[in-house]
Amino acid sequence: MHVSVTAVGADRPGIVAAVTEVLLDHGANVEDSRMAILGGHFAMVLIVALPDGSDPDALGAALQRPAKSLDLVVSVRPVAEVAPELATGAPYVVSVYGADRPGIVHRVSKLLAEQRVNISDLATHVVEGDPPVYVMLLDVTVPAGADEAAIEAAMRVLAGELGIDVSMRAIEPETL
Repeated sequence: MHVSVTAVGADRPGIVAAVTEVLLDHGANVEDSRMAILGGHFAMVLIVALPDGSDPDALGAALQRPAKSLDLVVSVRPVAEVAPELATGAPYVVSVYGADRPGIVHRVSKLLAEQRVNISDLATHVVEGDPPVYVMLLDVTVPAGADEAAIEAAMRVLAGELGIDVSMRAIEPETL
């Protein structure tokens, strides 16, 4: 059985150690993870394999001890197996740069969704300067048989509408 474990709270040393200690005590194995500091808050998302017969609720209860001591919001929930169709296709990197404004993430992600492009990783930040620059980097999978040139053309149109620079670059398999 696989579960997702999420934890969010003010950043401080020891969060990863405290959460993974409980996981280890329950025989759990961290198979996939992403952790980051966002606006001074630490956010963790883990996909964890539990031993056969394990109770996700018991793991969630055990995680409340470090959650309370570190002032974290923690959740545990079972996750289904991933649909194989989402993993097929060609990997690309999409880079977005421009003046910060509401709606950039939505408009770019909506366009990609309309093209059945799957976003596997997305990071944003504002680079301070005069003026500040909004940066968004996405790892995406373009589905097999999709017209990459049409997707890139649609991205260029959107870039013009939003006043941003967008680039879409294929990732060669040997660089993965």
